[in-house]
Amino acid sequence: MEGKSVAGRIHDAMHRLTAAEKRAARGLLGSYPTLGLAPVAEFAGQAGASSATVLRFVAQLGYKSYPDFQRGLREEMEARSKSPLQRGPSGADRGSADGHFLDQFITRAIDNLRETAALIPPSEFEAVCARLADAKGTCWLAGGRFTDFLAGYMEAHLRLIRPGVRRLDGRLATRADQLIDVRPGDTVVIFDVRRYDPALVELAADLSVQRAQIVLITDEWMSPVNRFAKLVLPCRTEMDRTWDANGSLLAVVEAILARTTELAWPSASKRMGAIERP
Repeated sequence: MEGKSVAGRIHDAMHRLTAAEKRAARGLLGSYPTLGLAPVAEFAGQAGASSATVLRFVAQLGYKSYPDFQRGLREEMEARSKSPLQRGPSGADRGSADGHFLDQFITRAIDNLRETAALIPPSEFEAVCARLADAKGTCWLAGGRFTDFLAGYMEAHLRLIRPGVRRLDGRLATRADQLIDVRPGDTVVIFDVRRYDPALVELAADLSVQRAQIVLITDEWMSPVNRFAKLVLPCRTEMDRTWDANGSLLAVVEAILARTTELAWPSASKRMGAIERP
């Protein structure tokens, strides 16, 4: 589990937790990360579980003790909040004056792709593709300052595969109008990476009230949107340099599009044929 955020570990472990441990997990995700930084008794009381259950839950996540778990949370919060100014330029940046910067950067990007594949449970990936291939209901997409282009890219392709694809507008007033049309069971794909967009967290909270099914595509530190998400696909973005890189998110989007097309092929092929017909 090395390199995974606490939230990522929770999502990976959810299928093997007992009912009581799931209450602890949902309690933490619902007030993340604040509840996990509280004493065990307070965590237990707010989550509706016993102190012993909280400790078993923490052990299921792979932590040796409650202090070890809290240390992991604090380190995650520190990594989440770092701005580009705080992150660089690093020693790796300065050491690339030998003309091999591009090689080093591409090598790290390839490592990110491999690590992203290891971070995402296959069952979670398949569940996302199955939801998107099912044309029932509307599929909405939204992104933040540095991820809105991913929402647009995915929208353009999904429109060829299935009906009922809509983009949530970046302007808050227009987005509020669009929320009127969201129905229970609709799928909403949200892209969010550090430093996370508060407007997307508010959007996810509103969508949760409307019983939409949220799919979050995020980085390894997990956007706060994860507390409202049904399915989460974390991607490795850190480059050990000033800027994170979203290449792994784009690769995951393209993998989703390819798999969704396969799953929906009987109807998708007819739709694509009608679009391309002269």
